[in-house]
Amino acid sequence: MQTASFWSLWYFHVPNFILAVVMYTMLGRALLGLFVEHDSTNYIWRGFCAITDPFLKVFALVTPKATAPVVQWLFGFVWLFWLRVLLLVVFFSLGILRVGAA
Repeated sequence: MQTASFWSLWYFHVPNFILAVVMYTMLGRALLGLFVEHDSTNYIWRGFCAITDPFLKVFALVTPKATAPVVQWLFGFVWLFWLRVLLLVVFFSLGILRVGAA
């Protein structure tokens, strides 16, 4: 059985990896947000905010404004998960990815 390398399907793996990084950073922000003030100068908190804020601005268009910030971050996590699923479905439906191809 021949397996494809990472670089032969980079156009799927790179966006999927970026979405995964942002998705898990969003989850980390939600968990850290339970312990850290929103205006904290903690470098990990600032890093999480820098990575996730651009995505949160986009997700704010489809997320109710009355929700608490931690709920918005969790909604962001869910939206990113579904974006990754959509990416996978699109690549499968176009025949670019096949079952058994890695």
